[in-house]
Amino acid sequence: MSGRKMYSAELKLEIVERYLKGDIGIKKLAQEYHVSYGDIQKWRDAYLEHGVAGLSTKHGTYTGEFKVSVVEYMHNTGASIRKTAAHFNIPSFRTVSRWERIYYEQGKDALFVEQRGRASKMGTKHPRKPKTNTEANEDLLSEVQRLRMENEYLKKFKCLNSKAGKIRETDKVAVIMELRQKYKLTALLELAEMPRSTYYYHVKQMQKPDKYAAVKEDITAICHENHGRYGYRRITMELHNRGYHVNHKTVQRLMKTLHLKCVVRIKKYRSYKGEVGKIAPNILKRDFSATAPNQKWTTDITEFALFGAKLYLSPILDMYNGEIISYEISDKPVLGQVLRMLDNAFAKIPDDTNLIFHSDQGWQYQHKTYQKRLKDKGIRQSMSRKGNCLDNAIMENFFGLLKSELLYLREFDSMEEFRIELERYIDYYNNKRIKAKLKGLSPVQYRIQSLSVA
Repeated sequence: MSGRKMYSAELKLEIVERYLKGDIGIKKLAQEYHVSYGDIQKWRDAYLEHGVAGLSTKHGTYTGEFKVSVVEYMHNTGASIRKTAAHFNIPSFRTVSRWERIYYEQGKDALFVEQRGRASKMGTKHPRKPKTNTEANEDLLSEVQRLRMENEYLKKFKCLNSKAGKIRETDKVAVIMELRQKYKLTALLELAEMPRSTYYYHVKQMQKPDKYAAVKEDITAICHENHGRYGYRRITMELHNRGYHVNHKTVQRLMKTLHLKCVVRIKKYRSYKGEVGKIAPNILKRDFSATAPNQKWTTDITEFALFGAKLYLSPILDMYNGEIISYEISDKPVLGQVLRMLDNAFAKIPDDTNLIFHSDQGWQYQHKTYQKRLKDKGIRQSMSRKGNCLDNAIMENFFGLLKSELLYLREFDSMEEFRIELERYIDYYNNKRIKAKLKGLSPVQYRIQSLSVA
């Protein structure tokens, strides 16, 4: 039977240096030099650990203490058999594999009496020593270690976002990478039922530069700039405005990895007190569309309760672009608040525009003074049907956004601070907050653009 081929240190060095240049792979080198794939791996690892000295063929015997230290190093660090052999400059990784098998099957004491050579192959093996109490304890400790590893491995998946309980390969790799400092890589791969090559493939992929790094930075910046008010659709539009070509599904996935989301909560204040004046017909009939500014307006009042007190906002919204035309803030929902709001809005439009002004049946809008102001301005009054909030859904939507993006998003130190932030939000909403239906523009931007085109 022919023995194993011997290679000179010079040849090994030549092959390793060519490989480390990075312009040729191990398989092609093995074919070119007619050597095995495994030998090149071994020489590479030995060279990286010990330099040229690691390429010199080593012969001789090893002490029991050395064998035990090698196996326990591999057990404690999670290094592979090949990496361990390279680390200790052992010519054959199979030697380390044999020591590991003896250590776990017969106990560490067996490594002190193991003999090499042909005699062991001719049937003259030393009889196995019966296990001592120490060895039995070591077996028990090894089993406890295995169970601990399995328990930790399974617990890690509770922290991962796997879909419908389906565990992805990348999830397994993430867990193995985290646990390999405590447990043997071989054992972890066996538990995960993952080939070693698959594991290293994913590790290599994870080490590649993140092609979405810049996008992630801008997504985070957009969220912070808008105080978490944007969902993935609106963030996608803003990214387009900033020159990124990325679709909404990618943005949604990246936001999930960044743990960013938009919070939505809605609360409604009711101003209906029965029929205390004249009820206007529902001219609007849920047709919220408009082809130009100042064709259709809507209004309502919403309540904010903080610090044991209340604040009321009365705005006018243009259905063309969702812009807030005028608003008044008061600590009581009084008629004067609504009338001041009207005066500010009417100053921006001429008389007799035939504009439709919609509201619910709140007592302020049934008041004769309010109705006279509309009539004198040449505005047609419209009211929702009793108890039907959908008839004024466009204003309900604005209030929902306002409360979810301001009131419920942060804490305030005082009512005065909240009032200041409320005014800032309305300015932000009009001038900066982009909308999908406005082609990624804010209400004011959309109005200005539409008037310039006209």
